[in-house]
Amino acid sequence: MTRFIAAKKQFGQNFLQDEAVIEAIFSAFAIQKGERILEIGPGRGALTQHLLKSGALLDVVEIDNDLIAYLQQRYPQLQQHIHHKDALTFSLTELNLAQNKVRIIGNLPYNISTPLLFHLLAQKDHIADMLFMLQQEVIDRLAAQPGCKAYGRLSVMVQLQCKVQALFSVPPQAFKPQPKVMSKIVYLVPYEKPLYVVTSMVVLEDILRDAFNQRRKTIQNSLKTYFNAEELTALGLDPKMRAEQMSVEQWVKLANAVA
Repeated sequence: MTRFIAAKKQFGQNFLQDEAVIEAIFSAFAIQKGERILEIGPGRGALTQHLLKSGALLDVVEIDNDLIAYLQQRYPQLQQHIHHKDALTFSLTELNLAQNKVRIIGNLPYNISTPLLFHLLAQKDHIADMLFMLQQEVIDRLAAQPGCKAYGRLSVMVQLQCKVQALFSVPPQAFKPQPKVMSKIVYLVPYEKPLYVVTSMVVLEDILRDAFNQRRKTIQNSLKTYFNAEELTALGLDPKMRAEQMSVEQWVKLANAVA
């Protein structure tokens, strides 16, 4: 008999337990038999058991020693496919994908969600698609369009590399222990070809950070170390615009002018 495993605050654990939500997530991901699937943070296996029944070729990444032992006992067929690693440093090359791409699913700890998304996007050539449960506020930022208060650096960096589709909300009552925030499901599909060609992602990130750290200022003020008003105008941009008003394409144009 498998023993009960309590959630640990240090890992930001909130275990999904609502069967209707689990079914909705599984349905939204539409898994086909034989597909390579990676589950990040399987917890007590709420989604894992459905993934195994689907006939998918499943690997899981889990950092918690107690949960590793729990999963090994509960799902002996997973023994060789449980990676005792930190998802923030896990390399998809460890899956030996060959020419295939992996589909990724997970109820991500909210305290590491943004750095984990960037870590995965750095490996996007190995990824077919991703479906995640995240804090609703984070998904609102991922999907935000120019002109919205939620639109920021995360919106630009993710939308540049992925098609973003916000799906449905999940209430705190679906978890144990209950988080203090609403959750939401997001579906991400990396573009096969870049949406726009970026000369330097480092430069783009630097410009975005500078501008959105001073989002109330116009771009001629927040980016004055890079451009003056005349140079912005020459690039077809209104110097009086604020960071949240600029499209992904305009941000790429700015970054490429610097790089």
